[in-house]
Amino acid sequence: MIVGVHVFERLFREIAGLDVDKNDLKRLSDLVGKKLNDLLIVGVRNASYNARDLIMEPDLPLTKGFLESLQQFRALESHSEIELQPILAHLAQYPPLERELSANVEAMLPDLVGALIFILARTMKVVDPQVVNPDTETWERVAAILDLTL
Repeated sequence: MIVGVHVFERLFREIAGLDVDKNDLKRLSDLVGKKLNDLLIVGVRNASYNARDLIMEPDLPLTKGFLESLQQFRALESHSEIELQPILAHLAQYPPLERELSANVEAMLPDLVGALIFILARTMKVVDPQVVNPDTETWERVAAILDLTL
């Protein structure tokens, strides 16, 4: 899993007042892992356009909204609870990237995952402001939105 169940539950509660449980953890890991890999794939493309063998931070397609979510995530008390090693293990499930991550980008991975969790939780509240415990339909709607935008 990309993050532990207790971190996951705490972040969703802190970010959007949502109650999620360990049954939602696989959905979260799959969705966040996929979106993180998507960001890195675009980073590979941008690094190659810039004739670099390493993916640098400017190669990542981080929009203004993503960067704002990243800053809001970093301001959370529990932001430092996301660890690098489970993220790297999760990314190993995908085909290898054609470029290596710079040390800076690798160090950013926990914050990028946190920003994706932040975006996911906030999007759930936009999709359904009354939601407290997201159901399958809410997860599917949010996944579709993230697929269209990230």
